[in-house]
Amino acid sequence: MTDTSELLEKYILEHIDDEDQLLKKLNRETHVKVLYSRMLSGHLQGKILSMLTQMVKPKNILELGTFTGYSALCLAKGLAEDGKLHTIEVNDELEEMAAKYFEASEYANQIVQHVGDATEIVPTIDEEFDLVFLDADKRLYSEHFDLIFPKVPVGGYIIADNTLWSGKVIEELHPNDEQTKAILAFNKKVKEDTRVETVILPFRDGMTVLHKVSD
Repeated sequence: MTDTSELLEKYILEHIDDEDQLLKKLNRETHVKVLYSRMLSGHLQGKILSMLTQMVKPKNILELGTFTGYSALCLAKGLAEDGKLHTIEVNDELEEMAAKYFEASEYANQIVQHVGDATEIVPTIDEEFDLVFLDADKRLYSEHFDLIFPKVPVGGYIIADNTLWSGKVIEELHPNDEQTKAILAFNKKVKEDTRVETVILPFRDGMTVLHKVSD
């Protein structure tokens, strides 16, 4: 029997705008060549990211976790004309693929690609970011939140991916499951942080949208 959620996702994908050709090509190449290709944002999430950035119209965007570049290309759709998107990926083996698609896009001059540890790179970027997308090591979400928070102006947004973590957030926690433990800690942390408004969008693997309301 086909899962209802699969049928609903199929229906949704059939009733939203088509994936553009560059993203479709990147999607396909990632699934063919890259381990853990399910980490790719994909068409539905990508479309939501694009719409969110087009509503916010950020001057600058920061992304932690480039992977193969799909989400960066989606986020870039809402950039101001003179805006920049800084994207950071710790895995240097993915640098070339992402760079190829960035260069092929209309945002080639707006995307700044970094490879290395975000905790070392973020402090060297002398910018404020109207929007930040957290999609790197889940075990570091709370640390990354604290790292980027001062760089987000009041009124800015932080989006964190995978915050429902395949439903593990409502299951019994395994003592050695550090990633789920970290996601639970992050979700609790931002819920209790009065400096942000918080909502979890319950699609795919969960995406938390945080609106900074005070310093």
